[in-house]
Amino acid sequence: MNNNFKQGKLKRWDDNRGFGFIAQQGGDVFLHISAFKRAGCRPRVGDSISYQVHTDNKGKVRAVNATIDGAANRRPSTPQRRLSKVNKRSRISDVMTVCLVLLLGVFAYRAFIENSVAQVTPVASMPAAALDGFPLVKRSATSSFSCNGKVYCSEMTSCAEARFYQRNCPGTKMDGDRDGIPCESQWC
Repeated sequence: MNNNFKQGKLKRWDDNRGFGFIAQQGGDVFLHISAFKRAGCRPRVGDSISYQVHTDNKGKVRAVNATIDGAANRRPSTPQRRLSKVNKRSRISDVMTVCLVLLLGVFAYRAFIENSVAQVTPVASMPAAALDGFPLVKRSATSSFSCNGKVYCSEMTSCAEARFYQRNCPGTKMDGDRDGIPCESQWC
């Protein structure tokens, strides 16, 4: 062992935060997990630690280049190779899950856009018949309709009128699900 190295017992260790203290004469020495270059296992209280002492610009002393004496005989709690494979699998599955959610979101958004009505009419301007779900004024099949610029279901007064506009007038927007039946939720 090099003369610059000291030995001490690990007095305290917080595995969640990754640091602890080595007991030595003259006071405890701070030890961070990054001081271990190739630790096959986590340090435990009572472990014999070989380390070098480093004093920073503020005068704080910490252990560097640390090793756990006898760690080669100790079996690691979680093999590094196995742990890295588990981490890679979980990252890949996380990425795949995010991609799947995004893909489903895109499909749902496209379906919503295709099925939504291009213009939402405020309730105050809707015909009274549309509010009740039943037409108040019925036109006979013999009455004639003419294309006079009506485009939306909210502008229709009956199912017959909606069907006439759908068949005869260009630019109507009354069949959101494209099944050939206009104004299903209001008139037909």
